[in-house]
Amino acid sequence: MHSDRNLIESRLKRVLEERIRPAVYPESVPMEVGIWTAPDEPVPVAEGIAAPRTPISVGARWGAPWGTSWLTVSGVVPDAWAGRTVEALIDLGFDKNMPGFQCEGLVYRGDGSPVKGLHPRNQWVRVASPAIGGEEVLLHVEAASNPVVLDYHPFVPTELGEKETAGSEPQYRLERMDLAVFDETVWQLVLDLEVLGELMAELPVEGARRWDVLRAVDRALDAIDLQDVNGTAAAARAELAGVLATPAEPSAHRISAVGHAHIDSAWLWPLRETVRKVARTTANMTALLEEEPDFVYTMSQAQQYAWIKEHRPEVYARVKKAVAEGRFVPAGGMWVESDTNMPGSEAMARQFVHGKRFFMDEFGVENTEAWLPDTFGFAGGLPQIIKAAGSHRLLTQKISWSQVNSFPHHTFWWEGIDGTRIFTHFPPIDTYNCSMQGREIAHAVRNFKDKGRARHSIAPTGWGDGGGGTTREMIGKAARLRDLEGSARVRWERPAEFFARAEAEYPDAPVWVGELYLELHRATLTSQARTKQGNRASENLLREAELWAATAAVRAGFPYPYEQLDRIWKTVLLHQFHDILPGSSIAWVHREAERTYAAVAEELTGIVEAAQRALAGDGSGGGEVVFNAAPHARAGVPAGGARPAGAEPGGEACAVRPREGGGFVLGNGLLRVEVDGRGLVVSVRDLASGRETVAPGRAANLLQVHPDFPNMWDAWDVDAFYRNTVTDLTDADDVAVAVDSPQSVSVRVTRSFGASRAVQTLTLAVGARRLDLDTEVDWQETEKFLKAAFPLDLHADRYAAETQFGHLYRPTHTNTSWEAAKFEACNHRFVHLEEPGWGVGLVTASTYGHDLTRTVRPDDGGTTTTVRVSLLRAPRFPDPHTDQGVHRFRHALAPGATVGDAVAEGYRINLPERRVAGDAEVEPLVSVDHAAVVVSAVKLADDGSGDVVVRVYEAHGGRVAARLTPAFAHAGVQVCDLLERPLAEETEEVAEPARGGGVALRLRPFELRTLRFVRPVG
Repeated sequence: MHSDRNLIESRLKRVLEERIRPAVYPESVPMEVGIWTAPDEPVPVAEGIAAPRTPISVGARWGAPWGTSWLTVSGVVPDAWAGRTVEALIDLGFDKNMPGFQCEGLVYRGDGSPVKGLHPRNQWVRVASPAIGGEEVLLHVEAASNPVVLDYHPFVPTELGEKETAGSEPQYRLERMDLAVFDETVWQLVLDLEVLGELMAELPVEGARRWDVLRAVDRALDAIDLQDVNGTAAAARAELAGVLATPAEPSAHRISAVGHAHIDSAWLWPLRETVRKVARTTANMTALLEEEPDFVYTMSQAQQYAWIKEHRPEVYARVKKAVAEGRFVPAGGMWVESDTNMPGSEAMARQFVHGKRFFMDEFGVENTEAWLPDTFGFAGGLPQIIKAAGSHRLLTQKISWSQVNSFPHHTFWWEGIDGTRIFTHFPPIDTYNCSMQGREIAHAVRNFKDKGRARHSIAPTGWGDGGGGTTREMIGKAARLRDLEGSARVRWERPAEFFARAEAEYPDAPVWVGELYLELHRATLTSQARTKQGNRASENLLREAELWAATAAVRAGFPYPYEQLDRIWKTVLLHQFHDILPGSSIAWVHREAERTYAAVAEELTGIVEAAQRALAGDGSGGGEVVFNAAPHARAGVPAGGARPAGAEPGGEACAVRPREGGGFVLGNGLLRVEVDGRGLVVSVRDLASGRETVAPGRAANLLQVHPDFPNMWDAWDVDAFYRNTVTDLTDADDVAVAVDSPQSVSVRVTRSFGASRAVQTLTLAVGARRLDLDTEVDWQETEKFLKAAFPLDLHADRYAAETQFGHLYRPTHTNTSWEAAKFEACNHRFVHLEEPGWGVGLVTASTYGHDLTRTVRPDDGGTTTTVRVSLLRAPRFPDPHTDQGVHRFRHALAPGATVGDAVAEGYRINLPERRVAGDAEVEPLVSVDHAAVVVSAVKLADDGSGDVVVRVYEAHGGRVAARLTPAFAHAGVQVCDLLERPLAEETEEVAEPARGGGVALRLRPFELRTLRFVRPVG
């Protein structure tokens, strides 16, 4: 037989596009439209509906960037349409290829009650079924003219990302405002043909099934009268019924579809717009749930539920009803889908505490899974945190974006730094915005890496980011794919149902140990430095506020600010969202974040100061009390306690003298530091060991500038070729002594480069085995990358980088492509390198990104291991003015440091002592007798009981037995999960020793434990 396959497939494409799809709405009449534009920010619904309207016609332009226009559309159902299904078609000027990235609308009835959202792939509003002739239609549309920031030519610098610079030019043109008859038979035919056409394209040409489908499609097209599609659609459907009814093979892959709309809590739009995106999407989804009995929808991010509750209570009532019915499923149990690399230990824990508690309080639902489809890689400490929050599963998808290495599993056990394992899945469909296209389903089947052992995967289905979620077309396609030969079997399922099924069939899934590193978006560890500094400062202040407020509450009856701390935590957690903290949002988002962090700092500082005043005494004697919030004692002040200021710290006096050949030599009896005439550190000698820290012939604290123009994703990415070109900043404007006293000496170095200026202060303090480095940069570069290099005379095949509740090790070599791909990585407060018996720590106060390389010196055969901290970038998309202005960074180099020293120095630089007028001694609420056990939080229990909650973890990477001693009256101790719920079986292992009054702790490497001390009532 001669092949006519291409002919029929081309025929299908044209007939479907030009004749059948237009026939879904065979008749229409225009509606009248009036418009009112809000003068500034969005207004309440009642105000928008009541505002006067001005007539506007289809084809007219509307909507300045970030504006809100209220449209009223009205019309009358023609008498001839009586008994038929009628819908309003409202096209605000959509581009169907940009769901979620342009204008959107929320439709209200005349009484102000919300109906559904309007989006590029969802422009219809059901008016009547069956319709009544002469029925009046009145709808209001709150239309947001969000500008297109990410256009067809992506990553082009634009001023549209900031309201003040976006201009006032109308962004959109009204395209259609009609009442129309909806022909469901034709609509069903469209779905039949789409599913079969997409299936054909994925089937092998030599297979019989493809030809069976082709012949059925050919007969269906013959059955259609192109001059009367509506009258012949049923006949065409009849020709397709047979091939649509043929069941799938018994071995077919199983796909659990779950309705989904991944909505970034901020990205190419500000936070206030996300509130409305969520309302539009949830209005859509609750309406769809009422119409489709098999459909299940899931939404993560407790913050987004809280927004609807506050701003759109009518929509929230619908959500609560659907949740109660088990159809609208809260997922993930986190406050937001946060970044997981940069949030600190407690912040990562509180993401789950606040997220899970919200779902439990509001819906009586406790999640078992973390839901993070779009997060840019996962820190090695996360499995333990997930488990400690009462969950044991993780879904992600972003790892499939890795540029170099294909991750070897889709379903696996992920083991964290402490040995905790959680069951993990990332969908082989390779999208969290599945639209039920045949190519997506076929890709999931082909791509699934666990064939022969497992056959289940998940498909989050729906348009995200304000695209409106799952559509009725997606549901219609899924129904046809439920049991269809040649396709995977598709069924709607809740995430928990999928995970239970997947875990049951694959309990011995392979294990992946350590971080889930994303080989992409590495520059998010550096972009938008102010946002990152605001996050770190907020985390530190929250620790202090909880510690000192709890101490003052127990010691002095200070009113513990439960509600205030709860609110502030949620604000900080929101800003850890995976496009805010990583620095990949528009300028508006980061401007607001900077303002928010300043307000948070002011409020938390007020709590800290009030609590410390309550503890410090009256101060009438003119003395000072030194408070130490760090988990290690320093200068005679215990961890978590305070002492009256006494003598200056002991040790050999500091000295500074000129260096031969230029520069200065600094010493304190522990270290001798040489700064040459260029202002570079050419020697740091550890006098106790006699070891030199800086590699021979090299200079440390060397600022280096690279060109930085990645192939795409400007704010997100740094590509490996950036290293090919580097400028060392060796010319100094000035090198001079800044401080010369017995207690500290410092040298100030000033440099000019490009249009920028850097001032660095290098300080050596009495009794300190570290060199403190303070860098202030007036950054005026674009598309450049600034780093500070520390070439070390040290040979090691791995190094430690701090992460949540511990540290992980990464290789210093690039033996494999997996290691080579980690050319930019994350640390929290320190990185540490060590030869047996001697190591070096580099600690940071607010930076996260770093890189590490090593070379062998040809002259002496020694190894130079260079650590470089990443300071600033200057990408131009999506914020064309990223990081312009003045920044300050603090680091410290600690020669001779053990990993324990690095832990302590990291806390020291992040939690400086505070001095308060007074004369009291403040005993810590708790003390620990082992340096490896770090107290990460001291607070009062969230339930307001007055119980004291203490969280500890093993920080050195070894097994430890220690004693934790509370210094307050208590009636017992409970081991708890992160939500402060007792774990009875573990509490039995924690005994109250007869002598000493402390709690015996036995911790595995990096194990965290939460203890709740029950305080007597009254």
